[in-house]
Amino acid sequence: MAEREHRRERREDRREREETPEFADRLVAINRVSKTVKGGKRFGFAALVVVGDQRGRVGFGKGKAKEVPEAIRKATEQAKRSLVRVPLREGRTLHHDMEGRHGAGRVVMRAAVPGTGIIAGGPMRAVFEMLGLQDVVAKSVGSQNPYNMIRATMDGLSREASPRMVAQRRGKKVADILRRSEPEAAAAAEA
Repeated sequence: MAEREHRRERREDRREREETPEFADRLVAINRVSKTVKGGKRFGFAALVVVGDQRGRVGFGKGKAKEVPEAIRKATEQAKRSLVRVPLREGRTLHHDMEGRHGAGRVVMRAAVPGTGIIAGGPMRAVFEMLGLQDVVAKSVGSQNPYNMIRATMDGLSREASPRMVAQRRGKKVADILRRSEPEAAAAAEA
């Protein structure tokens, strides 16, 4: 009897945590779309939303509905379902420079020193803020479509690898990965 009650309490605690996560969301784009029918045009709305916990998890979603609030709600729900975890260095920047692509959209993201801030445009800025990045320099090349820019940014962030992940993949220790070999150090000193 006590075991069953304990399980029920744990389930309720888990449900409360799932219902009240501290996610922040940012509306990136809202678009009025129309469908031509026999009697004229029917208008609807498409929303693009980025959601994140500002501690390394971020996701995006799109929603369509006849009313703006419903489209935003649908997009937010989809974004929460598509969250991905991105490893951050010191909780403020990226571990390494990277590039992301989607369609004709290409983005270049670079790690930055403390105090740099988020130097990025529009949709990319929303992704970085929801992710919790504080110092990053990013540039969008190619398509300015917000959907493509966000997908290209997420593509680049999915390639982010921390030293711990690289060491685990290679079967080495983190210190071995971070320590530069003697020939590399000598070549760097000469340059």
